[in-house]
Amino acid sequence: MYLPKHFLVEDPAILGQLISEHPLATIIGNLDGQLEINHLPLMLSEDKSKLYGHIARSNPLTKVAGSANTAVTAIFNGPNAYVTPTWYPSKQESGKVVPTWNYAVVHAQGSIKLIDDPAWLRSHVAQMTNIHEPTYQSTRKLDDAPEEYVQMMLKAIIGIELTVNSLVVKFKLSQNRPAQDYEAVVKQLEKSPREALQEMLQYMKPAQ
Repeated sequence: MYLPKHFLVEDPAILGQLISEHPLATIIGNLDGQLEINHLPLMLSEDKSKLYGHIARSNPLTKVAGSANTAVTAIFNGPNAYVTPTWYPSKQESGKVVPTWNYAVVHAQGSIKLIDDPAWLRSHVAQMTNIHEPTYQSTRKLDDAPEEYVQMMLKAIIGIELTVNSLVVKFKLSQNRPAQDYEAVVKQLEKSPREALQEMLQYMKPAQ
């Protein structure tokens, strides 16, 4: 990934925040010389050394995990937005400005393996449920479903563990612009009713 120094973020708290708020990862692996790409939610361990998830047993990603080359990359995409140069005060001075696209991403590289353990899998699915249900003002638990049905569904999936060798965070959030332009972008985002732009504000101040 192209990563100028001013877009590099090394704060582990911010890294964890992005993955927590945007858990749907794009996982890319190599399967018989072809790219195998999947999209699935992952959870980052507290020490940020592991990523956990689950997939259908028929998912080709199981073959990647069982191959000689288990290297994968998981990409987490945070908020993103088009930035118009009309927001920049410097436009009035020289006119030498162009539009750009701001975004926040995390790339996690490592090796993947399968976890075929019914107890672990049940605990993992219950944990994911407990994390995400409150987002929708729901108190639903895994145990709310009939046990026979839960067991049937658990048998159809298998756990995955990604051992993280590298975590790279890129926040392209106008840090390369003059201070007056950066502050102008912040002010414009503050006025926007769009939820995605409001979310980007959460990342812009720490990214300076």
